[in-house]
Amino acid sequence: MAVYILKEKSRILIALAFSAAIGITFLVLGCALFQNWWPMFVLFFYFLSPVPTVISRRLSGSLDSSSSALIELCIFLTVGVVISAIGLPIVLARTSVIQWGACGLVLAGNVVVFLTILGYFFVFGNDDLDYSSW
Repeated sequence: MAVYILKEKSRILIALAFSAAIGITFLVLGCALFQNWWPMFVLFFYFLSPVPTVISRRLSGSLDSSSSALIELCIFLTVGVVISAIGLPIVLARTSVIQWGACGLVLAGNVVVFLTILGYFFVFGNDDLDYSSW
């Protein structure tokens, strides 16, 4: 039974990696096709988005327990990072720094990457890991 679960989790992890690669491809296409690399700053938001959730799980145990101020703050910060990643290409397009086609490709990449991150936390978030071994 444990081998089956391990195989299933590895298949899901491969699918999530493929999905993240597709999202990053959209981002790179949005930059390369329109020859403007300003939208690459969205990568900072990709790296920052899981940080509050990881901190919350490390300090409070899990997100399945009753609500706490730390969990609510981390969810608020995560939503702020995601909204900022969506807003950055829109602001860049409105100020004519990038073209609207590039904005569309970057937004498509944002959706794919953030759904991949969300899928990772849904699939691997319920594992009973011993964080004290860090």
